[in-house]
Formats: sequence, C-alpha cells, structure tokens
Amino acid sequence: MVTDVLRFVDTALRGAGQVMFQDSPLTGLLFLAGIAWGAIDAGTSEVAVGAVVGLVVATLTALALDVDRDGLRQGMYGFNGILVGVGATTFLHVDGYVWAYTVVGAAVSTVAMLAVANVLKTWGVPALTFPFVLTTWFLVLGAWAFANVEPSGLGPAKLPGVPAAGAADVDLTVSFLVETLFRNISQVFLIDNVATGVIFVVALAVSSTWSAAFAVAGSALALVTSLVLGADGSSITNGLFGFSAVLTAIALGSVFYTPGARVAGFAALGVVFTVVVQGSLDGALGPMGIPTFTAPFVVVTWLFLLPKERFAPVHHVPIAGGALASSARPTSLSSSSSTPQEAPS
Repeated sequence: MVTDVLRFVDTALRGAGQVMFQDSPLTGLLFLAGIAWGAIDAGTSEVAVGAVVGLVVATLTALALDVDRDGLRQGMYGFNGILVGVGATTFLHVDGYVWAYTVVGAAVSTVAMLAVANVLKTWGVPALTFPFVLTTWFLVLGAWAFANVEPSGLGPAKLPGVPAAGAADVDLTVSFLVETLFRNISQVFLIDNVATGVIFVVALAVSSTWSAAFAVAGSALALVTSLVLGADGSSITNGLFGFSAVLTAIALGSVFYTPGARVAGFAALGVVFTVVVQGSLDGALGPMGIPTFTAPFVVVTWLFLLPKERFAPVHHVPIAGGALASSARPTSLSSSSSTPQEAPS
C-alpha cells in the first residue's frame, strides 16, 4: 500500500514536471512550490489547490482508463490536468460548483490527451498542451451559459483594434527587464510572480541545464521581440507575451532537437514567431473574451516539429495516373485521329 502511494506521488510529480518537458519528480515538486508561492502571495491560494486537484484527478483518470504504463510513469497524463486546475481556478469564481467543474475538466483533459495523441501520431508529433487549451477553453466559455459558474478574471470581450497611443510605452529599467524576464517564465502556470519564475528556472536546472538556459533565453528574446513590435506595455510587463515563447524555446531548443548552434537559431525563429502568433490569437479570441492560454506555443511548435529531419517539400510535378490521365485514357485500341491521346504522366 505504501509503495503504491509513493509510486502514485512520483508519477504525479513527474506530470507536473512535464508541463515544461521534464521527467523529474523533483522538478515537479519545485513547480508546485513555485505555484504555491505565487498563488499565496497574490491572495489566491485556491489556485495552488486547483493545481494539485487537477494533477491528481488527471493522473487517477489515466489509471482508471488503464493507459500505457510507460507514458503514465513519465507523467504524460498529468501535465494537462494541472494546467486545467490552475486555469479554472484563475478565471472562474471558485465555489463548490467550480470545484466540481474543475474535477470534470481535469478528467476530460486525460481523455483529450488520448484523443489528440491518437490523431497526431500519424505525423509523429506530440499533443503538447493542446488538451489543456481545448478543455479549458470549453470550461471558461461555458461560464457564459451557466448561472452557477461565474467568470472571474476574464478580460472584457472586445473586437481587435489598433492599440491606443502610448499603450506600448514602457520604462526600460534594469528592474523592468529582470522582473519581466522571470514573469514570462512564471506565467507558464498562469502565475504573475517574479520569485515563482526564479523557482521555475531552478526547477528546470535540476533536471536539465539546457532547458533552463533555453527558458531564460527564450524569455529574453520574446521580451525584445514584443518591445520591438510595440506590444501593449502592460501585457509585456505581466509576462503575457513571453510564456508561450518560453515553452517554444524549451521544446525546440533542448527537447525535440539536439542542442547546438543551428538548433538554437531554429528555436529563436520559433520564439519570434510565437510572439507574433500570440498577438494574432489575442485579437482573434478577443471577441469571446477568453485567454489564448498556451495555444501560440502549440501552433508554432507543431509547425516547427512537422519537418523533423526531412527538410524537403513535396515537389510540384504532375501526379502519375492523376485525374486528367485517367479520364483521357482511350477506351479502345482504335488508331483514329479523333481518339483523344492519353495525357503524359
């Protein structure tokens, strides 16, 4: 019994670590500590509880569904659940109804993980955090339809428009740069806290110095990119243009490709484009008043993983036996000049 409990705790902590691709229970424990620090500091301790509830429920659901043991032991069924728990308790008013709502969402995130992974295995790319994004989008959108589930923290629904004059202005101090650098990282778990960001970097370094380095570098590049593009200053300061880019940097720079100079350049391009996609999805989802969550990271990382080692296009050449060829093929051996000739293949 004790062994089973310890094994479950180890699996769950690995699930927390897998949010940033780390198969390490110590990293997962430090992530939970960082979430707790930031949530308590902000007076929203329910977010820390939501993280644990989501993680445990998603992992238990995977056990109940008898998923593959290797994936389970590596925490592959817990990381979307912890994010659902954080997302629901951040953007919905927490009461008894929302706790039940969160449990359902965390359980569904495991089903969504299985479904998305099953679809994507054809192309050999991972589900990433898309199960969390999809599930939590439905949870927060559903709040507009249910009287007992109250939105809390969702931005006002608005059509995209040109930023107001001065909205992109920021005071470029050392304090601003350092604090934003770590807020970009803390916002991976929807926590706006500098100390939490520092804890997360330490947690990454415990498992992989490469991942820690790419997280910091990706955060810095995202900060520079958002400043150059003139993103909203408040959003930059709160880390909202950096968290998806941090995940992209870790994924492309240190997890799915072997670290090196060329890979670093490839990851840097992905980070810059993630900031662009962040702005695009902010505008697209604005009318619904829901966050992008980590969708920019998911979209860009899928795009950059699909080529894998085969950097070659499908050439623009006639298709052998294509529609025109089959329709124009003679039906007899007649040599009459009126018989249409078969199109070249």
